Amino acid sequence: MATPRAAAGALFFDEHDRLLLVQPRYKDHRDLPGGYVEPGETPYQACRREVREELGIEPAIGGLLVVDWAPHPAEGDKVLFLFDGGVLSSTARQDVRLADDELAGYDFHPVEEIPGLLIGRLAARVTAALAARRLGHPLYLENGRPLPD
Repeated sequence: MATPRAAAGALFFDEHDRLLLVQPRYKDHRDLPGGYVEPGETPYQACRREVREELGIEPAIGGLLVVDWAPHPAEGDKVLFLFDGGVLSSTARQDVRLADDELAGYDFHPVEEIPGLLIGRLAARVTAALAARRLGHPLYLENGRPLPD
């Protein structure tokens, strides 16, 4: 039986529809706010906790955008959840307090630039999440890609 590691994150936007990306101190690439699900926690709860821990804010988190079955060659089976964080108000953005031990910074980026800013597997997942947001319903992915019809 598979025993995947589960992680959850959120997509946040500014009023110009740019996507928030964070720069973790422990990675050499940008990422989304989020992290691993802890024992006894749901993916939604993990998403809210991680946003609070990493950004110091507690915005409303909307619906599920994607679930991605994404085994990692070095880390094993993973199931990853992305939720819609919606538009962060200017007040929420002013209240952001980065977890100094985890994040070096954050910024908003035009969605067209996402493929060049994220590692391949995350870029594919985020691109699918953006499509799900436009479609108005969640998508199931395997390795960042929707299954063929």
